[in-house]
Amino acid sequence: MNVILHLGLGSFHRAHQAVYLDDLIEKGDTSWHIVGANLRDDMAATMAALAAQGGEYTLETVTPAGERTYRRIRSIRQVLPFDASLANVIEVGAQPSTRIISFTVTEGGYYLDEHHRLDTGFADVASDLAGTTRQTIYGALAAVLAERMRRDAGPVTLQNCDNLRSNGERFRSGLLDFLERRGDGVLRAWVEANTTCPNAMVDRITPRPLPEVAARVQAATGWADQAPVMAERFIQWVIEDHFANGRPDWEAVGVEMVPSVLPYEEAKIRVLNASHSCIAWAGSLIGLTHIHEAVAVPAIRRMAYDYVTDDVIPALDPPGAPCPLDLAAYRDVVLDRFGNPYLADTLQRVAADGFSKIPGFILPTLRDRLAAGQPIDATAMLPALFFAFLGRWHRGALHYAYQDGVMAPATAHGFFASPDPLSAFCADPLLWGPLAGHPQLVAAVRAATARVDAFVAAHAVRTVAP
Repeated sequence: MNVILHLGLGSFHRAHQAVYLDDLIEKGDTSWHIVGANLRDDMAATMAALAAQGGEYTLETVTPAGERTYRRIRSIRQVLPFDASLANVIEVGAQPSTRIISFTVTEGGYYLDEHHRLDTGFADVASDLAGTTRQTIYGALAAVLAERMRRDAGPVTLQNCDNLRSNGERFRSGLLDFLERRGDGVLRAWVEANTTCPNAMVDRITPRPLPEVAARVQAATGWADQAPVMAERFIQWVIEDHFANGRPDWEAVGVEMVPSVLPYEEAKIRVLNASHSCIAWAGSLIGLTHIHEAVAVPAIRRMAYDYVTDDVIPALDPPGAPCPLDLAAYRDVVLDRFGNPYLADTLQRVAADGFSKIPGFILPTLRDRLAAGQPIDATAMLPALFFAFLGRWHRGALHYAYQDGVMAPATAHGFFASPDPLSAFCADPLLWGPLAGHPQLVAAVRAATARVDAFVAAHAVRTVAP
């Protein structure tokens, strides 16, 4: 039996990668299964429920028309209990039968700067580098791979499943940098020779499951599932076919195995992910709760539509270098997916981690447009929305708690203590990299901020603090 050790048993993995493997098992190929674990003890109830259910759970899918289906997923055969030493994770990862180690740790979990180098300014990274903890994906995998090397357990694929541009390459760069900074040249050389890190693009809207999901599952199936997940019907996975030691027959269940994922991931990240953030920040500013509510506001839908139409499509489909995707059609499908009211996807979930999403999702289009000498008015609306959103957070006036795994709160609060908060925001190197302080960026975001203020004044649907 071949094993995929997956780190990060959150909703997305269980609604996406685990489903594809379950599809393969349902087709009669039982040669692979998943062993799952978490690197942090932040999902204790879900992990306990999954373990008690033998890794099984129910997936609920829903269409924009409200058609729901229910299916039991059985591809996760073992759930490892959390242990800060990661002893059980290391044991499974070091076995020769483990041929793939995959992970979903969210965009902020990679701690990379604009040069794909490890940002050591974070306490978790520093403590992992010192060897006192194994909290980050780098510290965890360094421990797993060191034991795998010691046992001569063979090559392994490290498969990134997060929304990160060039995710395999960037993760690999971060891991090698981590090992170099630790002075572990022997393990670094082994990793270079015995691992691959294929790039991939993943897509499925997967809200955090609310209690009513379990109630619907029980009503539909009779099973009192304690760890169900729900997602939209749409699903997509595009993977660079670069595996070190075998892989499941992914293409048999609809995974697109390609030489390069670049055009797919650029379209997905710039069209879907950036638009999602745009809608979440805008909807939050006027006091809404759900993504579908925000998309239903014509002014918000127009912001996302104009951003893609005016700036993203020309950047990704320039004359002489056509994009293989129909970007206009993709834009329309994405906006329709966001409008699915039955997902009840929250603005709070999608608005999170702006300090990762600005540089990852939005900065590339700004950079491309400026390099081509083109205006950035439509794209500038997105950072202007986030700036207004961040100002609301700074004043304690958001109607929900904001989560950001990369943001340093003191730095973000410091923007608004500056004589010119917007200039301070636009000068932050973590957000803007080489464009930090760029005069055209500052001017465009300042002009967009005035438009955002007018939008909020015209559309606020609940009383919010100024």
